[in-house]
Amino acid sequence: MPFVNVQTLKGIMNAEQKSELLRRMTDLIVEIEGRGNPEFRQSVWIRIDEHEPEQWSLGGIQPTSDMIAAKFASPQRS
Repeated sequence: MPFVNVQTLKGIMNAEQKSELLRRMTDLIVEIEGRGNPEFRQSVWIRIDEHEPEQWSLGGIQPTSDMIAAKFASPQRS
C-alpha cells in the first residue's frame, strides 16, 4: 500500500488543480506499482500538505506570498 505525500505552498493550487493532481498521481501509481490492476487504486494513499510560504526557503531567501505569486503568475494572454 503506497503512501505519497506532496508538500506545496499554500494558495498555489486551487481545488480543481488539487483534484486533478490527486487523480493523475493515483493513476500513475496504479499503472506502475499496481501493474495496471484497477483494484490497486483502493490501496493508494496520497496527501497534500500545504505550508505557508514563509516556512520555506528558496535559494536561501524566505519568500513572501507576493514573491511566489509573481514567480508563478499565469502568463498574460493577448
